[in-house]
Amino acid sequence: MQKKIFISTGEVSGDLHGSLLSKALFDEAEKKSLNLEICGLGGERMKREGVKILKDTTSLSAIGIWEALPLLLPTIRIQRRFYKLLKKYPPDCLILIDYMGPNINIGTKLKRSGNNIPIYYYIAPQEWAWRVGNNSTTNLINFSDKIFAIFKQEANFYKKRGGNVFWVGHPMIDLTKKLPSKKISRKILKLTENQNILLLMPASRPQELKYILPTFLKTAKKLQLRYPNLVVYVPSCRRVFDEKFRNGLEKYEIKGKVISQQDDSQLMPYIYSLSKLALCKSGTVNMELALYGIPQIIGYRVSRVTAFIAKRILNFKVKFISPVNLLMKKFVIPEFVQKNFNEKKIFYKSCRLLDLTSEKSKIKKGYALLKKELGEEGVVDRAAKEIIDSII
Repeated sequence: MQKKIFISTGEVSGDLHGSLLSKALFDEAEKKSLNLEICGLGGERMKREGVKILKDTTSLSAIGIWEALPLLLPTIRIQRRFYKLLKKYPPDCLILIDYMGPNINIGTKLKRSGNNIPIYYYIAPQEWAWRVGNNSTTNLINFSDKIFAIFKQEANFYKKRGGNVFWVGHPMIDLTKKLPSKKISRKILKLTENQNILLLMPASRPQELKYILPTFLKTAKKLQLRYPNLVVYVPSCRRVFDEKFRNGLEKYEIKGKVISQQDDSQLMPYIYSLSKLALCKSGTVNMELALYGIPQIIGYRVSRVTAFIAKRILNFKVKFISPVNLLMKKFVIPEFVQKNFNEKKIFYKSCRLLDLTSEKSKIKKGYALLKKELGEEGVVDRAAKEIIDSII
């Protein structure tokens, strides 16, 4: 039996989640003796899992109105092509993963056209945590046949508003495995017994190289001067960023190493095992670090124009920017945003986390509570089974 699924996602995190779900879909299809084809918008990770990528959308990502303007026309062109393909070669279902703006547009347009392709939303916008304008929601409830929620709050939010919701849990649960010992990790990474890692995870979008990377590099330099045994590691989720990260380490004379995307999956368990602290942007990675018990500090900045429009015109309201804090509704991990995002404040907080056991303990206790909110293992398998069963 031949079945076809289309997936639409963007950004580095969407490509990751798309690849995990695609693998699970292929595995489930094999169990049921289905000949499954998956096509869609995504990136290299999805392609490696056997997805026919119609267009790489990992580079078409930005946070903020001003920052997103240069990507507007390319994104619209891709949406139009994708929509035409959906109409011409209708799949057995369409799965929308994150990628809020483009996916909301695709879902809305498809439903308005009267097309009966089942639409599933996996990793929906975090509307349960933030509000824009008059507190109205996106209309994804109106076009989604089923929402696969990764948070309990998300599931409750959409259920109360009439959505058809299936809570599967957070996919990072499936990725979290026991880390190798510090001894083995030091041998693999060629570090001495007294060396530990300061992890920098500053960017998955081009704008973040400008607004976030320099501040984190300045902080890393100050920390390395105070703690000479700290070695800086910068995992690069996009090949085009490798050189910029290397140039940054060289510019600030930081002792460290850039881990390219091709080495990422192999080396990250060893890097995590030796990481004393992570300085990172907000995003999916915050959840992963939390599940591995690594203390982290979150930093984020957008342009002044974007910040002004969001606050003064769109009335954008959010208490926290990290998924960890959003979920727990309190500061489990420190956040430094906009005016507060500077190397002096981050350096001071970093020193407290590196020096004081009590500071680390607070974060670890928060992490322990967080894990209870994320569900059980087998997240993507549950989602895949539900989807495959629905199209048979």
